[in-house]
Amino acid sequence: MANVSEEVPNPVNIDLDITNKKGENLSIDDGFIWLVRSFAFLTVALLFWISWVIFDKARPAIAKFGLGFFWGKDWDVPNEIYGALPYIYGTIISSALSLLLAVPIGLAVALVTSEDFLPNWVRSPIAFVVELIAAIPSVIIGLWGIYVLIPFLTPLQDWLYDKFQVIPLFNTQASGPSMLIAGIILAIMILPTMAAISRDVLLVVPRELRTGSMALGSTRWETIFRVLLPSGASGIVGAAMLALGRALGETMAVTMVIGNSSVISSSLLDPGYSIPAVLANEFPEAASALHIGSLTYLALILFALTLAVNIGAVMLVQLLGVKKK
Repeated sequence: MANVSEEVPNPVNIDLDITNKKGENLSIDDGFIWLVRSFAFLTVALLFWISWVIFDKARPAIAKFGLGFFWGKDWDVPNEIYGALPYIYGTIISSALSLLLAVPIGLAVALVTSEDFLPNWVRSPIAFVVELIAAIPSVIIGLWGIYVLIPFLTPLQDWLYDKFQVIPLFNTQASGPSMLIAGIILAIMILPTMAAISRDVLLVVPRELRTGSMALGSTRWETIFRVLLPSGASGIVGAAMLALGRALGETMAVTMVIGNSSVISSSLLDPGYSIPAVLANEFPEAASALHIGSLTYLALILFALTLAVNIGAVMLVQLLGVKKK
């Protein structure tokens, strides 16, 4: 009996060991929580720091031009007269055109690669190749646009002018680089973002929704348009906004194909200019404080545009999530 009693552990010691282990776990958890919080605050601080630096460098232009910089049309470096409207216009139009082209194509790719339209050994390579486009350097896509896309689409631009010149969007003769080419190049560049995120969203939609819809007599297309796409609407909208943010900030490829003309034109066949393009072209050669400040003012506007797009995307996704509930 003595041997048996010796083998029985002391309950007090067991409780003490558990208490110590819990205390150690709590201290580790607290440390991890504070580490995560510090990284979060560091990210926010970095955002404000970037904003302050850009604002500080743009103050000479802000002090001279004020809000009139937004709708000023002249960009005269020798006389130090600067206006941002042509570049804001070119950035917004080219990005909107790219989104208009990339959203339906990206959704189509997402549907083909997530649904049973094709065998799996075909779907996987298609998804991989589309996502691989994101790994191509933008300057390579720009060179491809110059050597391949512009010559290939010149007949199409001429046909649009011949047949639809009464429409303001096509009322000028194409000369090669244009807003239309820039929009197509941007659409190609943001297509992987749109397709990959939309595909992931559609893959997590419960299969019961598909089978339940088709069991009630819906066709495949009715299931897609009435069940799958509405169920994944918030994720698809988020993908579109991320793609738009990428399009707004794209530099090299757009610079090479947009034409770099600061004239505002309603025609998509005319050359244009964008904020990233003018920053890339002029910032290395800027000498005067006002010129540098004006270019930084443009960067501040671009920063505000992308920030507004991301905030709008978050709010829209939350709104769609509330409506869905």
